[in-house]
Amino acid sequence: MGTTVEIRGISKSYVRNTRVLNPVDLTVQSGELFFLLGSSGCGKSTLLRIIAGLLKPDEGSVLFDGTDVTDFPPEKRRAAMVFQNYALWPHMSVFENVAFGLQIQGEKKAAIREKVGEMLELVRLADCADRRIQSLSGGQQQRVALARALAVNPSVLLLDEPLSNLDARLRDSMRLEIRRICKERGVTALYVTHDRREALSMADRIAVLDKGNVVQLGTPRQLYRRPVNEFIAGFLGDANFIRGKVVSFENGVAEVACSCGILHASAFGKLAPGTEVTLMMRPEHIRFEKTSAEMEELRCVLKGGSYLGDRTEWQFFSVNDAVTVFEVDPPHREPGSEWTLYVDPSKVVVLND
Repeated sequence: MGTTVEIRGISKSYVRNTRVLNPVDLTVQSGELFFLLGSSGCGKSTLLRIIAGLLKPDEGSVLFDGTDVTDFPPEKRRAAMVFQNYALWPHMSVFENVAFGLQIQGEKKAAIREKVGEMLELVRLADCADRRIQSLSGGQQQRVALARALAVNPSVLLLDEPLSNLDARLRDSMRLEIRRICKERGVTALYVTHDRREALSMADRIAVLDKGNVVQLGTPRQLYRRPVNEFIAGFLGDANFIRGKVVSFENGVAEVACSCGILHASAFGKLAPGTEVTLMMRPEHIRFEKTSAEMEELRCVLKGGSYLGDRTEWQFFSVNDAVTVFEVDPPHREPGSEWTLYVDPSKVVVLND
């Protein structure tokens, strides 16, 4: 079973009192695949290195299964790290690379052979044991690095942008492989990335970081469908932002007057009538036809469209707002024409400031 990781009030500053991490509090459950997602410089890799013991925090503590490991050196934490550049030994074979940590631990040769064989089977490289690292593809090298990290039976697996050096198609297949491997082993894994597709497709939960703060924490579906602000909404995918004023508020739902009509949207807190708000809706949730009685109208004018292969991206505008709609294999639509579009209010959310 994996280890529960607790981050309590961790902060970190570098030269000239530049704060990289404001006090961060997180709990990663046993066996969870947990993502730290954010743009460059947000503090995610710094936090991962603090958990690994490679950096000392200014304040706060790191706990593994309730034990404070803040002052433990890396080798005493039983946390294994997979780096962006893999950090494999080029003069060693695949077998020797995977066996390296076990040899350092003083395991017997028979136990090492058995464990390395098990790990290579797990990452589907059993037929590559005698090959040199230089002869492997990028994806194969990444799997060797993962096998080496898992071979020592770590309490926590730490991955720092492990797929960033791979091409797009290989990244897609490796996402599935890494999730499969982590779940089969039941290991607790913390994974750093700036790639929203990696996070949304792989994570059990995601913490989105910005300027050293955890801005929102939740499952991929929660964060995508109910982002708390414009930064997270835009960071996780294409989004429409529509300005309006609250007309009424009841049972967590705001009635909002916008330039394109009256819309209802779920809100994170109570809103007084007259409050200026921003609504968010995803382009794929807007329809050209009303498919249910609950759908509400957006009155817009078509500005134009862009063919993107798998879909067409239509651009509409109203008095104050622009609206993007995705459509697969659409008919011809005339720019300048007036349209009534439709959206399910359950797919519309009021963002925080």
